[in-house]
Amino acid sequence: MTTEMTKEILTTMLGLFLVGSVQAAMLYGKAVHITDGDTITVLDSNHEKHRVRLKNIDCPEKKQPWGTKAKRALADKVGNKRVRIDWNKKDRYGRIIGTVMLGDFNINRAMVQEGHCWVYLRYNDDPVLPSLESQAKQQGKGLWSLPDAQRTPPWKWRHSKVRKF
Repeated sequence: MTTEMTKEILTTMLGLFLVGSVQAAMLYGKAVHITDGDTITVLDSNHEKHRVRLKNIDCPEKKQPWGTKAKRALADKVGNKRVRIDWNKKDRYGRIIGTVMLGDFNINRAMVQEGHCWVYLRYNDDPVLPSLESQAKQQGKGLWSLPDAQRTPPWKWRHSKVRKF
């Protein structure tokens, strides 16, 4: 490989790295409101509120079985605590889509590991989550302790014409 080719490869790699790092963002603040098991409001140091949707996961809706328990579990973890949100996009509702961190503790992963939510496979980019969900299922944790009939994934429940719960 020539020196010129090496320089070109390194320049390209550096460019890709910088583009990736520019797109990523961090939000620091206090979790002041828990909407449900996968949505919180964070108050930053400028007293601006940010709605945050936990990335890669989908918890039962409030009216679904386990919905209130998922909300309570998230509130116990982050309610009125300082968190860091690692994110790189917003959804169509203007919510930040991110990973909630409490120190080095990944809250999104904890919610799956404890059986409070599903991995949102359609959008998931965390390779660890499917195995955490599988373990929670095998151990009957959280919503996985419910009968099959009460475990409708929220993305299906939201789109059903008749909501039974």
